[in-house]
Amino acid sequence: MKILYNVTIKVETAIHTEWLAWMTTVHIPDVMATDCFESYRLTRILGDDDEHGVGFAIQYVASDIDIFNKYQMAHAKRLQKEHSDRYPNRYVAFRTLMQIESEG
Repeated sequence: MKILYNVTIKVETAIHTEWLAWMTTVHIPDVMATDCFESYRLTRILGDDDEHGVGFAIQYVASDIDIFNKYQMAHAKRLQKEHSDRYPNRYVAFRTLMQIESEG
């Protein structure tokens, strides 16, 4: 069963354009280079912009839970640290792990 790893993040408005460029040119390619995910989707959350920032969701698809666990054990901490070191106290994030039951 495929796994969907969703990272929802709210980034300060003042840096969201630069953050988006870094995510698409550096961070997401680094995550995909782990070979733990088949695909990804980067979305902007509509109606979420406010004085606290701009909302995004990044969704990564892993072929199964074992591959996702490999990512968690071997890569996640380093990649999350790179993000937090680059944008300290400039975002909030939460992660959700889901099982894909059906795709259309």
